[in-house]
Amino acid sequence: MINFELSIKDEGFDHIVGIDEAGRGPLAGPVVASAVLVKDYHFTAKIADSKKISARQREAAFHEILDKACVGVGIISEAVIDRINILEATYLAMNNAAARVLEESGPQRTCLLVDGNRFKTDLPTPFKTVTAGDSKSFSIACASIVAKVIRDRILTAYDQVYPQYGFKQHKGYGTVLHRQAIRTYGPSLIHRRSFIHL
Repeated sequence: MINFELSIKDEGFDHIVGIDEAGRGPLAGPVVASAVLVKDYHFTAKIADSKKISARQREAAFHEILDKACVGVGIISEAVIDRINILEATYLAMNNAAARVLEESGPQRTCLLVDGNRFKTDLPTPFKTVTAGDSKSFSIACASIVAKVIRDRILTAYDQVYPQYGFKQHKGYGTVLHRQAIRTYGPSLIHRRSFIHL
């Protein structure tokens, strides 16, 4: 995956910031985005698409990423998702995360690599969208890990507040058990009203 970064640097960029999100599809909780500027590519932890490695591997990678990269995080609540829609909320989370990293790196000779096929930003920084970027780009894979670990921790904490929904198990996704819990108990304060179609 590092070869992808090298090909971008060959275009004249000094800094590469990978951007990805977690939580676009769930029925509850925020959408979380991460932006990662890797400073040291020598990792002992496994770096890959966060969905393709175990929770234990993600945790190990998460801590190493924090040690070897500049990391920004954007978190957009379920209330904002309901107000502006999930696509706009995802863009907002990604932009917030990227802005935090750019405060340190500066926009000069920096390229944002964004997972997916579309992105919208007012940041004065060139960007490239990368379909399936979390399996092609080291930086995007790092961002996917950070976003997922943080979001999973948030939903695990919510499980303590709303144990009847089982957030620790499904992290807000629309499993059969989760949908049944919503039917039984009604939506909680962290459910996305615009997503609930039972």
